[in-house]
Amino acid sequence: MAGHAVESLMDKITEKIRGHDSSSSSDSDDDKPSKVDAVKSKIFRLFGREKPVHKVLGGGKPADVLLWRNKQVSASVLGGATVVWVLFELLEYHLITLVCHISILTLAILFLWSNASTFVNKSPPEIPQIVLPEKYVLEIASALRIEINRALAVLHDIAAGRDVKTFLTVIASLWVLSIIGSWFNFLTLLYIVFVLLHTVPLAYEKYEDQIDPIAEKAWIEIKKQYVVFDEKVLSKIPVGLLKELKKD
Repeated sequence: MAGHAVESLMDKITEKIRGHDSSSSSDSDDDKPSKVDAVKSKIFRLFGREKPVHKVLGGGKPADVLLWRNKQVSASVLGGATVVWVLFELLEYHLITLVCHISILTLAILFLWSNASTFVNKSPPEIPQIVLPEKYVLEIASALRIEINRALAVLHDIAAGRDVKTFLTVIASLWVLSIIGSWFNFLTLLYIVFVLLHTVPLAYEKYEDQIDPIAEKAWIEIKKQYVVFDEKVLSKIPVGLLKELKKD
């Protein structure tokens, strides 16, 4: 009896130890995803994004086209832009001339088809009546009005001397844009931007784990240089004095 009692006591102790080990291991397994998520959340992401690249680009069909989710559609869009650039830039075709020639050709084909259908016993072409909905026009106009008012408000704050950082950023951006504009005309610059939109997001989405560490180092260096620039230049600008003079 005593030996049986000792054996049962040892079995209970063993079961408790095993149960404790399994619970601790399960707890550690449960902690792993949270630790992984915490590490992922601390990883530097370009532009401080927390969403996938597809969501950053707005999602939907435009993002699908830019990220080549449907290769045929993306290739068609990029190919169409290339054809337009070749026509207007390399062949020096003019927009009004192209529109007029396409309209002449389209109207001539439809006119001849509609009149010839009575002689060849075929039904005339069904030409859809295109009507521009007022709702979409108002939505586009409203969106443009909001963005224009926002830009005008930023320009007003800059002109009033309220934000030195924004002023310097805008001046530097316009200066860089003026230099780039002297290298290319508007159509070529627009085409380059279009090509970059169809290549850079795709490359970044594919190699973001390699690009983000490099971008983090560059961003840290930019912050260091900005601190030096702030101490030597921005801090010496008498913005407060100008505000006091305006109040007086």
